[in-house]
Amino acid sequence: MKKYDVIMVDIEQRIRDGRLIPGQKLPSVRDAAASFGCSAGTVVRAYGELERRHVLYSMPQSGFYVVDRLGDGRDDREESVIDFATVLPDRDAFPYMDFQHCLNKAIDIYKHDLFTYGDLMGLASLRHTLVSHLAGDQVFAKAGQIVVTSGAQKSLEILARMPFPNGKGAVLVEQPSYGLYLRFLERAGIPVSGIARTAVGIDLKELERCFRSGEFKYFYTMPRYHNPLGTSYNAETRKRIVRLADKYDVYIVEDDYMGDLGNDRQFDPIYAHDLSAHVIYVKSFSKIIFPGLRLGVAVLPEHLLPAFRAHQGYPDTSLLSQAALEVYIKNGMYERHKHKICQLYASRMQALNEAVERYNTAGLVETSEVSSGIFIQFKVQQSVNMDQLIKRLSARGVRVVAGQTSYLTGYREREKFLRISISQTSPDRIVEGVRVVLEEVARGSRGQFRSAGAAEAPDHLSGQSS
Repeated sequence: MKKYDVIMVDIEQRIRDGRLIPGQKLPSVRDAAASFGCSAGTVVRAYGELERRHVLYSMPQSGFYVVDRLGDGRDDREESVIDFATVLPDRDAFPYMDFQHCLNKAIDIYKHDLFTYGDLMGLASLRHTLVSHLAGDQVFAKAGQIVVTSGAQKSLEILARMPFPNGKGAVLVEQPSYGLYLRFLERAGIPVSGIARTAVGIDLKELERCFRSGEFKYFYTMPRYHNPLGTSYNAETRKRIVRLADKYDVYIVEDDYMGDLGNDRQFDPIYAHDLSAHVIYVKSFSKIIFPGLRLGVAVLPEHLLPAFRAHQGYPDTSLLSQAALEVYIKNGMYERHKHKICQLYASRMQALNEAVERYNTAGLVETSEVSSGIFIQFKVQQSVNMDQLIKRLSARGVRVVAGQTSYLTGYREREKFLRISISQTSPDRIVEGVRVVLEEVARGSRGQFRSAGAAEAPDHLSGQSS
């Protein structure tokens, strides 16, 4: 990030945390320059940009002042409810002014070109911009391998329906996994089987047995910030999955839709280790900007493109949204916003982990080891009645989701857990929510759990990233 971006992120975060309040005067340009260790011109640029976005306002011969809290001023969330169920991004963090600027700029640049049906692959200039953007995440691909779709879900649905060169028809999924995709596979009649994934990891010997069976055209996985566990595979696991895919001619569909929501800078996706063109990389832009954007990309080996395009049907993605995203990425706004979101969610996850340490003294809940992203697993005893637990929590103003929705119908080896999301909950509310959850778990529990750290993984299990 450039220095003026760092200054802007810092000021926005201070406003969000309440350290800067509406009407408060900011440090003078000279003082801010000394504080940030930069030139006065850099501070002037940062202050000016924040004024253009209506975060600050200036008064002649006086200085810069805070306008109001970030957000659109029309937040309809119930203040009395602690929502650990929602997966939507925090509306206070939506980059409304930034993206409005990008929409206007896109119209100025492309004019009439934006109001045609467009290319099935997506806006050509955006795909070329994405080549360097994705390379920053170690996803190296040519523009011709990148397909823009109306959200990551659309790419996943196309992949499920299309044939693969290995001639196999079934799909292997982690259990638990992304519930909406599991329901789609079942409704569409796609042959699908599950393989257990826990907070500890995945059994790679069992994965090899599944690959060896010859049933599966691809293995669907979320290596980073898994939904619902929140955990990430370590580097060795990602490399071994690629080697197994190459050995048994099974494709990997890598869903990295949560990738931008974490602060792990050492993470290379499975795609980065693929030398045999067996990995398809899927990414969403909706989770970091706002859900209504409905833009995602799929990066495919070239030999899969004809089948993918044939099942794609017709262009269904707004060219205006694509052009605005291109502007948003090229002018550095995306990277700056990503940094802000990573900090926001990391601070919330830290608050949650500290609250668990404070209130889970009886060890009635096992939590997955997570410091980034938005999800974490609260595993409870099998004796706990989940329906009653959720009802009691709802009565106390805490919304949660049971883990059973993240399994295939009929899958037997289910863990009993709550999926906790911190995407729209402030740190103080997170602490209160954790306290209430643990109180209600205690009411519905018999006996005690061993703590998560008491059990070591067997040798054949692969661990998570630290």
